[in-house]
Amino acid sequence: MTIRNFMKFAFWGILLGGTLTAVASFFIRYDVYAPFIEAGEYGEVIATFVWMFLLGVTMAVIAQAGYFAYLTIHQIGVGVFKTLTLWNWVQLLLIVVVLVDLVIFRFMPDANTWQQHAFYIVLLVVLISSAIVTAMQKVKMTGKKHVFISALFFMIVVTSLEWLIALMGRASTSDSYVALLLFPLVAVNAYQLLMLPKYNAQSEQDRKRLQERKQLRAQQKIEA
Repeated sequence: MTIRNFMKFAFWGILLGGTLTAVASFFIRYDVYAPFIEAGEYGEVIATFVWMFLLGVTMAVIAQAGYFAYLTIHQIGVGVFKTLTLWNWVQLLLIVVVLVDLVIFRFMPDANTWQQHAFYIVLLVVLISSAIVTAMQKVKMTGKKHVFISALFFMIVVTSLEWLIALMGRASTSDSYVALLLFPLVAVNAYQLLMLPKYNAQSEQDRKRLQERKQLRAQQKIEA
């Protein structure tokens, strides 16, 4: 990928994460805005919105780092296990392990009421359903069925690892942040998984046009 297209790729991912978090915070963390709105302190409302945007930007950057780490891990996995089929089975096993870890060690210890159980079930459904939809779209875009497992692995395992920052830092009042921070991670990771081929293709076209311009200038010099 060219530097120009990489910057575009990263910029839109960061903007997506920041904007989604800021907008979602009005619904998920309205309690933060409410006192300022009731008091008519709209400067504080804007400041809170900006802070939420920056929080989303931070999560987007974490998601981007996780994605490029995953690309490296994927290549290593294929190399170590020799075949893509065996590596896919390993990825399926890791998906199960991570989901069990989320339920038993991350969710259940903090779920003391039926409302909390329902809350964590909804988050789990959001994570898994978005992963399945993204993986299906990836298969549709590439025409390759074997990428389904890899896409599912990235969307569940890598997103969960990035999400641990919120899960491990929970306090009695921070469950809403756990929910809030899931959305930029899922959105940015889906964006990266689906849009990277577009930017790679654009980079290839840019290189071809650059090469053609170089050849044309060289030809013009010869003719001159």
